Amino acid sequence: MKSRLNNGIMTLFFVGELNSLTSPKIEKEILEVIGKEKFQTLILDFDDVTYLSSAGLRVVLKLKQNYADTRIINASLDVYNVLSMTGFASMMKVSKKLLTIDVSNATLIGEGFFSQVYRIDKDTIIKVFRRETDLPNIERELNLAKQAFILGIPTAISFDIVKVGDKYGVRFEMLDCASLRDIFRDQPDRYEEMVQKYANLLTTINSTETLDQNLPDIKAAWLEKAEVAAKYLTKEEGKKLFRLLNKVEDRETFVHGDCHYKNIMVQGDDLLLIDMDTLSKGHPIFELASIYAPYVAFEESDPGNTQRFMGISSEITQKMFHDLLRIYLGRNLESDFAKIGLVGYAHMIWWNSLNAPDNTLQRDTCIAGLKHTLAQVEDLDIGK
Repeated sequence: MKSRLNNGIMTLFFVGELNSLTSPKIEKEILEVIGKEKFQTLILDFDDVTYLSSAGLRVVLKLKQNYADTRIINASLDVYNVLSMTGFASMMKVSKKLLTIDVSNATLIGEGFFSQVYRIDKDTIIKVFRRETDLPNIERELNLAKQAFILGIPTAISFDIVKVGDKYGVRFEMLDCASLRDIFRDQPDRYEEMVQKYANLLTTINSTETLDQNLPDIKAAWLEKAEVAAKYLTKEEGKKLFRLLNKVEDRETFVHGDCHYKNIMVQGDDLLLIDMDTLSKGHPIFELASIYAPYVAFEESDPGNTQRFMGISSEITQKMFHDLLRIYLGRNLESDFAKIGLVGYAHMIWWNSLNAPDNTLQRDTCIAGLKHTLAQVEDLDIGK
């Protein structure tokens, strides 16, 4: 039996039969694994379970009694029927085995740090999560996407969650779509049209009030990121960074949190979001700072990164970003760019500490950028 602990979710992976012969040993293994760990949700992955007897059911019952939020996923039809007939499916969340999709012959149409997007056929695309993303987190993202859609934010309509090899994916209906990145790269005659639509999309997101009181507060998240960044600042610089962030107005409006052009699909005349796992609430400066990172900061610390990772030249991307800010903010002030950059550099230092701690050039470049903008900026008011 394998296990995985990720963001408060403990997943146990079972193999073979759970019967009177195997259950005692499995129960002992479970206690050895989970007895010393802290978690909120316990997931029992039955993807490779071929048979479930009453002895196996008793093991499941004990786990449910000890851990209220215990769930079963990937149950085969036979195993699901056993769980349903014995009442387990009514007392806990049980999900049937997911449809398996093969993307080996599919066309890769979009790619980010955490996911890849494939076109399966003319009507369907699949977003595949690169990282170890647990099912409850994917379900949470889909629920957020539905909430946003109901409130008028244009999101792609998802069908279901699928398995792609050992990873999870989400299936969307997307007819004749391309990423916004592809349009900027391949159809320069549509540049002005797309920048305007991009700005309109951001305005719609950042002016729509959320109904979910449990949606993460993005300012609180940035204050945690500032704790990391402050380690590289003088005491006075650190105080100023926290003072500026704390003075940012609290809002109940959506912030996408990763709204770069590879997370936006163009379908006909519409722009649609396909990535909602970073959805939060708060002030739009955090929205703009989150796209400052891929559009500006990565390139500064690693020339050529925009072309390699985003698939489009730095010149086009940075021109587009400046034009986007001008349209979105209704003005073209260098001070706005510095304020957004300040918040963006704080994010990048935190990101580097988690994902690329050995990349000292990236870290040092962003520290220099943060120090430079801190010396320029006295508030984070972007007039939006």
